[in-house]
Amino acid sequence: MPTPRKHRDPAERQRVYRQRQTLARLAGKSEKGLPASPPIPTMPARRRWAAMKEQARALLCLMLAEMEDYRDERSEVWQESERGEAFEETIAQVQEACGYVEAIM
Repeated sequence: MPTPRKHRDPAERQRVYRQRQTLARLAGKSEKGLPASPPIPTMPARRRWAAMKEQARALLCLMLAEMEDYRDERSEVWQESERGEAFEETIAQVQEACGYVEAIM
């Protein structure tokens, strides 16, 4: 006996597949704590730029939080070493970048 069809035609099967893939990508991003990507090509310029700015800000803030957690997990000796001080400078640069992104528009 043949297997019953789930979809009426190949176009519907492809549409369902694309939806499944999109949901899987969104779930993967949400598990990592990343914001969902805006549908940038279809948005008007100002809104698209604002969405891009928000995405950049969210990523920089996530980066900053992870870097600070990493630093806090290290020993006092490491934090006072050359590597720790260089890492602290990198954290300061990321904080500065967050400020620049927030000042846009």
